[in-house]
Amino acid sequence: MPSPQRFAALQQIQRRRAVATATPAPLEELWARDVFTLDKMKAALPKAVFRSVQRTIETGGKLDLSVANVVAEAMKTWATGRGALYYAHVFYPLTNSTAEKHDGFISPKGDGRVITEFTGKLLVQGEPDGSSFPNGGIRSTFEARGYTAWDITSPAYLMETPNGVTLCIPTVFVSWTGEALDKKTPLLRSIAAMNRQAQRLLRLLGETEIAPVKSTCGAEQEYFLVDSAFTALRPDLQLAGRALFGKASPKGQQFDDHYFGAIPERVQVFMQDVEQQLYKLGVPAKTRHNEVAPGQFEIAPFFEAANVATDHQQLTMTVLRNTAKRHGFTCLLHEKPFAGINGSGKHVNWSIGNASHGNLLDPGRTPHDNLQFLLFCGAVIRGVHSFGPLLRSVVATAGNDHRLGANEAPPAIISVYLGSQLEDVFNQIREGRPQGSASAGVMQLGVDSLPEFAKDPGDRNRTSPFAFTGNRFEFRAVGSNQSVAGPLVALNTIMADSLEWIASQLEAQLAAGAALGDAAFEVLQQVMRDHGAVVFGGDGYSQEWHRRAVEERGLENLRTSADALPVLRRDGVRELFSRHGVLSPVELESRFAVYSEQYVLAIEVEARLALQMARTQVYPAAVRYLTELGQALQQQQAMGLQPSLAVRNQLAALLSQLNDSCDALEQALAQPAHGEGDSHDPAMAHLRHCADGLLPLMARLREAVDGLEGLVDDALWPLPTFAEMLFIR
Repeated sequence: MPSPQRFAALQQIQRRRAVATATPAPLEELWARDVFTLDKMKAALPKAVFRSVQRTIETGGKLDLSVANVVAEAMKTWATGRGALYYAHVFYPLTNSTAEKHDGFISPKGDGRVITEFTGKLLVQGEPDGSSFPNGGIRSTFEARGYTAWDITSPAYLMETPNGVTLCIPTVFVSWTGEALDKKTPLLRSIAAMNRQAQRLLRLLGETEIAPVKSTCGAEQEYFLVDSAFTALRPDLQLAGRALFGKASPKGQQFDDHYFGAIPERVQVFMQDVEQQLYKLGVPAKTRHNEVAPGQFEIAPFFEAANVATDHQQLTMTVLRNTAKRHGFTCLLHEKPFAGINGSGKHVNWSIGNASHGNLLDPGRTPHDNLQFLLFCGAVIRGVHSFGPLLRSVVATAGNDHRLGANEAPPAIISVYLGSQLEDVFNQIREGRPQGSASAGVMQLGVDSLPEFAKDPGDRNRTSPFAFTGNRFEFRAVGSNQSVAGPLVALNTIMADSLEWIASQLEAQLAAGAALGDAAFEVLQQVMRDHGAVVFGGDGYSQEWHRRAVEERGLENLRTSADALPVLRRDGVRELFSRHGVLSPVELESRFAVYSEQYVLAIEVEARLALQMARTQVYPAAVRYLTELGQALQQQQAMGLQPSLAVRNQLAALLSQLNDSCDALEQALAQPAHGEGDSHDPAMAHLRHCADGLLPLMARLREAVDGLEGLVDDALWPLPTFAEMLFIR
């Protein structure tokens, strides 16, 4: 029988029932009910004001304060009519989380009365503390002023809680001196930079009526659900989001029986609750299913404009966590909550397009003669090859390091998968003009009653970190706990850079008298000859690929965040962001400082937590069992039996290893971080100290604890096991 605490948790879980939820309303009634949509604006605003707002959203023009006053009044009337007493400027600091500053609509009058008030100035601008959020040295403690500014391109919405309703207004967050302190400001800048270069290239292709070009995003969110009765007994899950200790369950994912299996009833009720809330908030949740690992699930939305998709992704994480509590679960968004089984990613499906030309990464039926697609796809190939290390750096976190390159997620080497059809087309381009595209073909299943259907022209490659999947690229290296804004900023900016280069090359050749088609294919040939090394369609997990990628193709293998984050300091990266007006050198350095600090803090918290749990929970249980075992051995000897000392000796050896590991880890935590050759750079020294010093010591401690779990009497073991947490719900 498990320990008393675990047994009580099991009893509590067995008594749980699926939480009853209200009968879902029809989708038409739910959809965007809590969003101040364009339709609601149109109904509430004078025509001239609405046209001004619509023009600002579509073209990025400036919004007049007089227009903001009218919008603010309409927004307040809508929100207070739904019961809102407060509004909140919602912004996204450099923590991967969401921040909110709440203010009341209340405005006292001199005669003792109060009225509700919300002006255009209050809508457009707020003032949270600019020094208390991570800022990488941009703001000192005594320099506290910061501003939030309304992002009109992302709709306001109502957040309902049992205590009331709040009007939430998406904003950017900047310092008093104008630097971006958030993730949204550079995202909007990167979209604008890409739009400028995309329109430039389209004009060279003869287009005249060109709508603004924007990136789109659909982020698949993977997560684990663990019963809250178990997480209450696991300080590591509560404070670090992952199990620092835990022996592998005898049954894990080896039967492949969880992936796309029948969703457990209690989990499906939770999912339906999440989806209803998301639909009311205008988040287009499209797919739900069991994921590969036991206890792991996925929710995926339909694609949206990248800026809105980023806001909706933050909302999705918030709704998942909060809803899980109501259903007796803890939602774990850590990239690797359980060792030995699949971790969680957030696959970012990214593309670009506009209203006049549609998806610019759609190859059509004959991609070999689709010049527009080939140039835009060629820009992606050039960008990923030129700035692959940057893409690795923007997904670098302590949690994501447990996934990347671990034979269950994309490798840390950034390559591009095109599929057999497109890879063949671009290989033809390398050698000359392409002559054709491989046919997709028809799937025949050999049963008359089953339908024939068209095959896709290329397979999928789940080992590729950046794979073409029909009309978009899937960036599979993003971590489940991350904001998608950072990866999108990088993708948009390197795309802007490549489009600029291609447009400049075309302009030069056209000015020299070349025909458009000849000039375009010559540019594409140069792209493939200079950057085709990044295209790879094989097994990204294989050691042979890792060797060839580095030794023969010159690609970088940045396995840890300590290796990847310094990429943000490279001259080429600094010049890239500065030239396109996305991040200044000061802003970019602040990102390195903040993300490095977050990496260090995450590992140091885990190290201190591991020490505490090992000494106060694991060690007493193991000593108690060793004592009981010693007494049993003495009784056997007294009875004239010859006891086996093997288990006792293993216990003693593991306890010794535990104590030695704890002492070494405690000493390492107390030591200042002085990396070899990095004494002049404290940030790098601290990164290397965590990666090369603390993590190996934590692994050694875990080895001892997990070994003890396999020997100590189950009635004494204090921590819920992997088998319990992953399979009981």
